Parts: sequence; structure tokens; C-alpha cells
Amino acid sequence: MKRSARLRRRFFVACWFELKIVWPVLTGLFIAQLALGMLVGALENWSLIASVYFGLITGLTIGYGDVVPVRVITRLIAIVIGFIGVLTTGLIAAVGVRALQDATDETGR
Repeated sequence: MKRSARLRRRFFVACWFELKIVWPVLTGLFIAQLALGMLVGALENWSLIASVYFGLITGLTIGYGDVVPVRVITRLIAIVIGFIGVLTTGLIAAVGVRALQDATDETGR
């Protein structure tokens, strides 16, 4: 097997190992993001699809601007959703970095 194929396999194995550790936190952040998005949707009288879309897009810190909360409380909740998205992105990036460190460690496990 080529070195790059072995390295890729080790990376994915390490990713899986790290994700098994942090999945409860990732799941909690994802559920909080969706729940807050649905709360904003309920307060703004949006459909369920629009609410979930808003929560996910805001959590990914993309925020296209096609669905925008107008109330002060819902805007504050949107800020919280954005912070949760930043935490989620940081956690996923940390898992990837840790997996890359493990995969490139010459001593191996």
C-alpha cells in the first residue's frame, strides 16, 4: 500500500476515534442550534422549514439574509446561534487537527 493511502487511512481512523469522544458535545450543540432556530421561527411566525433553515444557516455563520428576524429578542437569539456555530466549527476543526497529528505521528499507536 502506498504511503499516502496508509496516511489517509490512519487519518480517517483517527478522525473516527476523536469523533467518538466528542459526539455528545457535537450533538448537544447541533440540537441547541436547531431548537433555538425553531424558537426564533415560532416567535417570528415562520414555517418549520424556514426556522430550521435559519438555524442551520446562522449556525454555519453564513447568514444569507433571506430570512431575517425583526424582533430584538429573536436577534439576540440569532447571536447565540452564531456563537454555537463558531463553537461547533472550532470543535470539528480541532478533531481534524488532532486526527492529522495522530496520523502523521511516526511512532503510531
